Amino acid sequence: MLETKIEGGEEVRSSRKWVKPAVLGGALLIIAGGGYGYSDYRANGQFIQSTNDAFVQADQTVVAAKLGGYVKAVPVRENQQLAAGTLLIEIDPTDYQTRISQAEAQIETALASSRTTRASLAEARAGVDQAAAALRTAEADLAFANREVARYRPLVASGAEPASALSNLIAQRDKASGQVGGSRASLVAARRKLVTIGAQGGQSEAEAGVARTQRAAALNDLANTRLRAPLAGRVANVSARPGQLVQPGQRLMTIVPSDDIYIQANFKETQIGLMRPGQPVTIKVDALSGIELKGDVESITPGTGANFSVIPPQNATGNFTKIVQRVPVRIRVHMGPAIRRLLVPGLSAEVEVDTRGAKGELKRIRAEARR
Repeated sequence: MLETKIEGGEEVRSSRKWVKPAVLGGALLIIAGGGYGYSDYRANGQFIQSTNDAFVQADQTVVAAKLGGYVKAVPVRENQQLAAGTLLIEIDPTDYQTRISQAEAQIETALASSRTTRASLAEARAGVDQAAAALRTAEADLAFANREVARYRPLVASGAEPASALSNLIAQRDKASGQVGGSRASLVAARRKLVTIGAQGGQSEAEAGVARTQRAAALNDLANTRLRAPLAGRVANVSARPGQLVQPGQRLMTIVPSDDIYIQANFKETQIGLMRPGQPVTIKVDALSGIELKGDVESITPGTGANFSVIPPQNATGNFTKIVQRVPVRIRVHMGPAIRRLLVPGLSAEVEVDTRGAKGELKRIRAEARR
């Protein structure tokens, strides 16, 4: 029995000889794997920044009414793909066509008044010329009468001519002087009339200009009764219906651009130190399981999300809890037509940004920090 036990013990000890080398080998493998993982992390892993707080976005355009009126037609459908310039909504143009007709009638009235004024202006100029001619005639008559009075005065004094002849000449001179005063007054009145008619002509031209401006505004309003797509994309959130009364500024539909899809990823503030535009990005969209998309960093928002909120946080209070802030990063997606058709705004995504291209800046940053 004793020998059996001894022999059995030797068998047990011999069967456990492999355990110690195996444990030692496993430990060495773990140490080697850990060392490799640490060195890989130091060389690469620490520069890969990832987040699952990312969403597909697009700069959507809201289509709103510029004018009020009844909707005449909505020739597009929900989710329809359309090109830029496609007719979206037509508002009843009757009121605006009436305004155009009214403005054109005002233009014709102003132009007719202007033509009448121009004719009156020509007549007034002729009146000024006539009054000027009459004044010259009267002045000539007065000069002749003065000469006759001067010639007869010594003759009457010498008795060669009767005094009655001199009296008649003086009367004629006084009459000629009165005619000169009347002619001057008529010339002044004619000139004032010319100025007045000229001012009326300017008023008619101004009225015509105002009517033309009103017609241009009415034509612009008429053009705005036909709302067209400002860019290519897909129609969404259509609220306009034929026969509906809309008001200026009322939201009628949304255009989602299909060619301008991007990812907005919200990274922690501790992750963006080496993040730069142009760095490569790996994207996984939840809706596209098993598919990895490529992209690059397009831009980094110059502030945290909280900084651009409606009510920014005010930390200068008695109680303060430090919270890691998020910085929005816009990522351009490299995709073909097939992927573009599947991506819609609001989809969740996970992104990884490779910041190794900026790791050379670490030395410069540390050197500047030591200064």
